[in-house]
Amino acid sequence: MKVTISRKGYFSAAHKLYNPQWDYHKNIEIFGKCAYLNYHGHNYEYIVSLTGKIDPETGFVFSLQKLKNLLHEEIEELFDHKNINLDIKDFSIINPTAENIVIFLWNRIKKKISSNLQLKIILYETKNNFVEYDGS
Repeated sequence: MKVTISRKGYFSAAHKLYNPQWDYHKNIEIFGKCAYLNYHGHNYEYIVSLTGKIDPETGFVFSLQKLKNLLHEEIEELFDHKNINLDIKDFSIINPTAENIVIFLWNRIKKKISSNLQLKIILYETKNNFVEYDGS
């Protein structure tokens, strides 16, 4: 029997969506105000879910305290109050769309958990716009 546990977290960060191979006008055409040169910010919300078997000794799929600490270290410390394009090296060459950010987060967390656990992350860029990724 498998159970899914989830933890919600938050961070605030700025970014700009921009393809350097296009001129400014094409970037505005494709990305709209998200391509403005001076960046813009979001209050991101995310939900990380782990699915697996319950450990008979602890009763846990994964310790929620351990998950809280992991998410703080791997997501919030890295992203909170940062300019994603400028402060996070990977995004100097990857456009920081919600899609690319959620895959980046998934890869960071997946390295830190047991391979027996399934991982899914939902990332809300706004309350109405969100993406999810489960590694597939």
